[in-house]
Amino acid sequence: MDRFQYLLVLGASALVTLPLEFAFDARVWRRPRRLARAVLPSFVVFVVWDIWATTHGTWDFSEQYTIGVELPGGLAIEELLFFLLIPVCTLLTLESARNILSGRVRWLRRDD
Repeated sequence: MDRFQYLLVLGASALVTLPLEFAFDARVWRRPRRLARAVLPSFVVFVVWDIWATTHGTWDFSEQYTIGVELPGGLAIEELLFFLLIPVCTLLTLESARNILSGRVRWLRRDD
């Protein structure tokens, strides 16, 4: 079970934040170009940084906590998924909070 810890945390993060897309009208997944513009720059920077760090021995990924799928440069597949998924979860949370605080979430309004 240890081998799946990283994936389980990523899955739990997605499971908890995905309903925000609909419950609070976050519109993160429904705007793919905007999502790509928000996520891809940091994704590229962190993937390059991670590959550099793993190839130079700065750090590595424990086989005990990853499934063992290694990408070029020694990058664990879980790390790649992390750099995609966690920013999306963050955006879902941010957009939901903005909608709640601005009163755009219809079912939360008291005047309806």
